[in-house]
Amino acid sequence: MKLYLGSDVSKGYADWVILSEKKQAVLDNFQLDDTYAGHCKLYSILEAYFEKHPGSEMYAAVESTGGYENNWFSTLKSYQKVFNLKVARINPSGVNFNRRAGMKRNVTDAISALSIAEYMINHPENISFDQDDKWKTLCRHWNFVEMQKAQRTQTINQLETILYCANPILIRLKKDNLPNWLLELIIKCPTADKLAKAKPEKLSKIPYLTLARAKTLVAEAKQNIASATDKNAEILVSQIARQIKAFDQNIKSQMRLIEQELICPEIEILKSFNGINTISAIGLLLEIETIERFPTVKGFSCYFGLHPKFKQSGDKVIGVRMSKQGSKNMRKILFNIAKGAITYNPLIRAVYEKKLSQGMSKMAAIGVCMHKILRIIYGMLKNKQAFNPLIDKQNYEKSKSKQQEKQLQESVNTKKSRRYQVFDAAAPISRKQTKKRKEHDLSQCEITSQSTGSACSSLTKL
Repeated sequence: MKLYLGSDVSKGYADWVILSEKKQAVLDNFQLDDTYAGHCKLYSILEAYFEKHPGSEMYAAVESTGGYENNWFSTLKSYQKVFNLKVARINPSGVNFNRRAGMKRNVTDAISALSIAEYMINHPENISFDQDDKWKTLCRHWNFVEMQKAQRTQTINQLETILYCANPILIRLKKDNLPNWLLELIIKCPTADKLAKAKPEKLSKIPYLTLARAKTLVAEAKQNIASATDKNAEILVSQIARQIKAFDQNIKSQMRLIEQELICPEIEILKSFNGINTISAIGLLLEIETIERFPTVKGFSCYFGLHPKFKQSGDKVIGVRMSKQGSKNMRKILFNIAKGAITYNPLIRAVYEKKLSQGMSKMAAIGVCMHKILRIIYGMLKNKQAFNPLIDKQNYEKSKSKQQEKQLQESVNTKKSRRYQVFDAAAPISRKQTKKRKEHDLSQCEITSQSTGSACSSLTKL
């Protein structure tokens, strides 16, 4: 006998329901708090039902809800030592679509728990049970660093706004990033008046700030047009610059800790691809977790939202674009890798230039490169091999033959779907459909000619 335990987790509590294989309630909805007493009560409930149904197996699932489910998930994993229990963490999107397909309009905690249990019954092929949360703590550590980077960017934007009024001379020195020497200069001379009174010899002691540049900056500061030169502006600019410096130091120290914890051969395999550095490799591994989660490369690209998404209806193909579903962090990492690979990796540069020559925009071409890189990463991790461009060329040749087989299969499918009626010339179809039918007749003619060695009479008709 199989039982299905669905759980909808909220902050501080969770709703539960147990269903049979026929979607009948074995135990109606009940609610437990996320406390020691609540976890113990769940254990006693499961113990009672396993005693009542000896030899049965139970499948339990919790939705990924941003971390609130972690306590319940780890508790259920610990119960596997005692009960015949399989545990999974599932995507809320699949549960939501399954609930809507069941024509359930209302959404409550109890209905959500029921929907999770029903999803396990309806779609067991989409659920991976008993997967270890590899590097889960490191993932949270990585997300913390990403949050620090975002806060640093916001603080830099705030500094620019204030610096424009307090010391506009230094604004033009800031390029893509804020160099350390400029940060130190802003801390020492936050306003234009302060910079005009500074001695170039003292300023030149800042690393990477030459005496000649220091003299130039001091001379320019004496002709400043700054509107904010009071003490409050000086304190504000200086404090914001110190805050940015603290962000830099914290990010570096946190990344060192992550690098020390995450030691595995996969990092060196990923770094063999020209364009992936240590930080990018760490980010990729923490997002992927384990490549065994993905049986196919197509599913791998779909999971991270790199696959093309479109809608086809009749003669129209609408909205061919990147789906952008799944992890935003993964696409951000791949975007940065793609920009570097276009410059330093001949294989990706060739793909980029080919797409540009075909009339594709730069951003769309980068998206194609991101998809290409993701497929290469899948092959490297799946086969545990370093990057080899010769393997990619071999795969490209194989893809040509697969494309021909795909076209042949499409012709076979079209012929099968029209087995009750051949294409009727009198049908009121569009110009696009007329062109498609002529192309289909031509392809069938070529196949017949290749198989029999005779010319096809339908060519003259076209």
